Amino acid sequence: MSPSTLQKEPKPQSDYEKKKETFITRTIWTFVMIAGFFAAMFAGHIYILAIVTAVQIVSFKEVIAIANVPSRAKNLPFTRSLNWYFLGTTMYFLYGESVIYYFKHIVLVDRILLPFATHHRFISFMLYVMGFVFFVGSLQKGHYRFQFTQFAWTHMALYLINVQSHFIMNNTLEGMIWFFLPASLVITNDIFAYICGITFGRTQLIKLSPKKTVEGFVGAWILTILFGFAMTNVLMRYKYFICPANDLGSNFFTGLHCEPNPVFLPQEFTFQAPLLLHSPPRTFHIAPMQFHILVFASFASLIAPFGGFFASGLKRTFKVKDFGESIPGHGGITDRMDCQFIMGFFAFMYYQSFIAEYRASVGGVIETAIQGLSAEEQIEVVRGLTKYLVGQGQVGDGVLECLAGVLPRRR
Repeated sequence: MSPSTLQKEPKPQSDYEKKKETFITRTIWTFVMIAGFFAAMFAGHIYILAIVTAVQIVSFKEVIAIANVPSRAKNLPFTRSLNWYFLGTTMYFLYGESVIYYFKHIVLVDRILLPFATHHRFISFMLYVMGFVFFVGSLQKGHYRFQFTQFAWTHMALYLINVQSHFIMNNTLEGMIWFFLPASLVITNDIFAYICGITFGRTQLIKLSPKKTVEGFVGAWILTILFGFAMTNVLMRYKYFICPANDLGSNFFTGLHCEPNPVFLPQEFTFQAPLLLHSPPRTFHIAPMQFHILVFASFASLIAPFGGFFASGLKRTFKVKDFGESIPGHGGITDRMDCQFIMGFFAFMYYQSFIAEYRASVGGVIETAIQGLSAEEQIEVVRGLTKYLVGQGQVGDGVLECLAGVLPRRR
């Protein structure tokens, strides 16, 4: 055989070529993710909820996979099935809680859905108990340690991923700003930390992430606060972002309508300079949300990164570089969401504690009437509300006559 017919073996890539290829792939997929993120956000809340659901499932799969031992799992066919069963049970409980809370006015008046809504927690508990009993029944001698490790690992993953991301979904339903703002603060903080770190970073921050520096950490904190002020000022101008998702069919172009939370409305504040006591106090107008953003930005900068450090320690424990390969050039979904979970959890707790308004809602009134009043009392409520609306001129007198012919008479 002549040398010309011999196939030439491809030259191995140099380190520079590998880094270049990785950088190009990473950059392309970064823009793909950004475009998809904004497209979903402007398309409507339902698309964001779908993305969060997909992230939950994929992240759970990735975290469960790193602790799995294939050789043992083959001998225990129900191990993986139980993992997914507990995931399904957890999602049924969490999703059901959100649907019942935010859409009471729909769920509680439907004859088919009403029993599921009123007994939702009991149904969820019994589903979990069934899985628990099946787990105990599937224990096999010689595999106890592995099976209990998988059981504990599954529950840890459910809490750290699914429970926390559930609050991200609730944030979205409370208003798009409560989803987008925390997420964007974490993303921009990561970018600012990288830029500040390579520019003037000198002191190592933590051993788990050798490339993180104190200078980058502090610099990113300051820049994230400035970004938060600017972004909040923009988002507050659009009701699509600040209104709760009372219509899942809405999008950025159709918009939403609501009475804005007072936190978004400019209020008058008086400031007296400590060194100028004899000068008159200065008055300025600013929305309280601009003060709250200081807390959000500080948490995203000082606390949320520790979610990433926790993930780094987890990967070092199992000696893996990434949680998966779901995103080319970036690793797994969990590698990109490790800080977002705890940030979304914090955003929900802070919002509910300091910002949310607790006013009577249609769903809340219906729930109270269904659970606290008898059928006769509920009919009296209908009559009373109808008379009031007729008196206010909101409905015609014919409605009273119609109800008198349909509703049973008082005993």
